[in-house]
Amino acid sequence: MLSGKENSCFGWDEHRQFVVAEDVVWNSYIGSHKEASQFRHRNFPYYGQLIAIYAKD
Repeated sequence: MLSGKENSCFGWDEHRQFVVAEDVVWNSYIGSHKEASQFRHRNFPYYGQLIAIYAKD
């Protein structure tokens, strides 16, 4: 969701550990990706650990 040229309006809040974007951006994205709505207000407390495990070198 955070990568790709169409998704440059999304960001990452390091302190709160979740994806951030303006409401209009979220609404547009969810309009064509219904399954993404679950991530709008969900934090990812283990994001750092997952990146360490799965990140490409």
